[in-house]
Amino acid sequence: MSLSKNLVAFALLVLAVLSRFLPHLPNFTPVLAISIFGGVYFSNRWLAIALPLGIMLISDLLIGLHDMIPVVYGLFVVYAIVGMKIKDRLGLGSLAIVGLAGSVSFFLITNFFVWLTSGMYTLNGQGLVECYIAAIPFFKYSLLGDFTYVSVLFGSYYLLEKNGFVASTQAA
Repeated sequence: MSLSKNLVAFALLVLAVLSRFLPHLPNFTPVLAISIFGGVYFSNRWLAIALPLGIMLISDLLIGLHDMIPVVYGLFVVYAIVGMKIKDRLGLGSLAIVGLAGSVSFFLITNFFVWLTSGMYTLNGQGLVECYIAAIPFFKYSLLGDFTYVSVLFGSYYLLEKNGFVASTQAA
């Protein structure tokens, strides 16, 4: 019995979304992995972009809105587009590079904007360094979460596809 790619992709993403609401380490979330996964496997580009934005909007409405919404949401759009760009070269190496680059860029960009806009740090080199140093504990959880969720989403999908449980058509 072969399941449609749409159904399998949707089920994997639902599980990842639900995990966003379970107790977890700070910044240990599936949204970066979902963004890349949607970009790779959804033929509908708008769906690939809308999915992580919808996840973030729903969770932010429940967890709490914040000043970093434009920056954070914009990064998830970029990661979905990156997923679209690597779909023809998908492999362990490309996933590792994209996942690591996503984690690092998220850390660098969001913390730059925290430094710039929060008023918590002096707007000079020392303040920027202090901001990045203060964020390091969260970065290790981001790396761990991104590695875990990229591995689980793409690994599960690959195994299901390889073992004939997923039809050979493009998702969504």
